[in-house]
Amino acid sequence: MLSVGLALGVLAALRAIAGAGGYGAAALASGAVLLLAGVLACLVSLAAKWLLIGRFTAVEHPLWSGHVWRDELADTFTEVLAAPWLLNSATGTPLLNLWLRGLGARIGRGVWCESYWLPEADLVTLGDGVSVNRGCVVQTHLFHDRIMRMDSVTLQEGATLGPHGIVLPGSTIGARTTLGPASLVMRGETVPADSRWLGNPIAAWPRG
Repeated sequence: MLSVGLALGVLAALRAIAGAGGYGAAALASGAVLLLAGVLACLVSLAAKWLLIGRFTAVEHPLWSGHVWRDELADTFTEVLAAPWLLNSATGTPLLNLWLRGLGARIGRGVWCESYWLPEADLVTLGDGVSVNRGCVVQTHLFHDRIMRMDSVTLQEGATLGPHGIVLPGSTIGARTTLGPASLVMRGETVPADSRWLGNPIAAWPRG
């Protein structure tokens, strides 16, 4: 409903501009209007996260609990509102890093991030110079035996997560370590610094 309302607001704004200055003026202003709408969508999504959840911590919750449903609802704001209106077009930019920091993630200097899939951002730390490529999921929760368990994920300085890689809760990726595309780091693993890994689940990257 909010997304539809935002679309109607954009159309109304462009119609008002066209009425005042013609269709040429509306065309010239369309980029700024859409950017403003995207920023508004992101601000609403940020507000939803902090109002519904507050700060995520490494805890456990029963599947059929209010916390889990609030978590899913807050994530829906990101997927349905913020992502299509702005985030999908802002991957790999300082704007996405700013958004993630607003959610509570610890993002260092010079981080390249092409994914907004940090479900519980408060539990994520991306050190200086980290690269998170497109399609990656920095997963901070798992469901097991009808229990939602959350834990932190850390990528130390200079680490690289290849395209469509997944890191499960409780994991640490060492400094300057590279994970290849479509790789999976299992729950609770500590990947040593200055190494290269590949596969699902990960194994040492073959030489040659």
